[in-house]
Amino acid sequence: MGFLWVQATRDTMERHAVTVIGAGTMGHGLAVQFARMEQDVTLVDHRPANLDEARAHIHDAITFLNEQRLADLKPDEVLDRITFTTDQADGVSTADIVLETVSEDLAIKHDVFKTAAEAAPEEAVLATNTSGLRISDIAAGVPDDADRIVGCHWWNPPYLMPLVEVVQGDTTAPSTVDRTMSFVRSVDRDPIRVNVDVPGFVWNRIQFAVLREAMHIVEAGIASLEDVDRAVRDGYALRTATVGPFETVDLSGLDLFRSIADELYPHLCNDTEPAPLFDEYLDAGRNGVAAGDGFYEYKETLAKAVKGRDQRIAAIRRALAEIDK
Repeated sequence: MGFLWVQATRDTMERHAVTVIGAGTMGHGLAVQFARMEQDVTLVDHRPANLDEARAHIHDAITFLNEQRLADLKPDEVLDRITFTTDQADGVSTADIVLETVSEDLAIKHDVFKTAAEAAPEEAVLATNTSGLRISDIAAGVPDDADRIVGCHWWNPPYLMPLVEVVQGDTTAPSTVDRTMSFVRSVDRDPIRVNVDVPGFVWNRIQFAVLREAMHIVEAGIASLEDVDRAVRDGYALRTATVGPFETVDLSGLDLFRSIADELYPHLCNDTEPAPLFDEYLDAGRNGVAAGDGFYEYKETLAKAVKGRDQRIAAIRRALAEIDK
């Protein structure tokens, strides 16, 4: 069977010069998506070793997509579409779109955007993949170019997850947002327009609201950690893979959900600080899969755990693509 995702055709696909700054997990994943959509990609990192690792990860990602029947590409051909460089100024000099995905450190991002604003063409969009910093705070580092700073938050891994948050900062020009939305569509992704520059944007606000309630349920002894995971993974998330929260309300009726909300809201967690459960596990040295222990114990490597997650995401995407045919 051939690959199932419908991709932009060569006749309709817009071609851009895209520079990704930062070759880590998100950076090499973005390069994969852009290159497989036949964009002209430059991947920038200050360490040559990071670029070497990125090459290997890009090769592995394309191989994975082929194995999952989500693409039919030769890894070396995809890699040939990517220029690797440690020279940021040169790397952005001909870019239509610059997308940084460096550390979540405001000072570092200010430095990146100062260089990008000086070296990139005046009409280039300067986008940030930040998930935690306000777009307006990042733009404050380059006040003369603040109108072309925009949030472009991808979900990991970029070559599997279909949605992208496009965030308008206080000083972002509407035309910059429009151009970014158009670019995201041109690389076979679906943009969500975030009109207000709030912490967490959309995805993380919802994710952490769920996590806060999940922590509360465990700490209050209402249900075990394992059963809360099952309730979300095998119940709530299974249904929300096909319908969003507002669609769910429409299916059941607004009157019913209004009545339930009236009874339930006073009992939901509204803590303004992280749950003590975090510190309990962290103090015990349980920091997650890479450490061997987190909320669960792990015998597999982080790479194997991530691959298992990605295989399940790919299977869901294949199933949904079959339904939507």
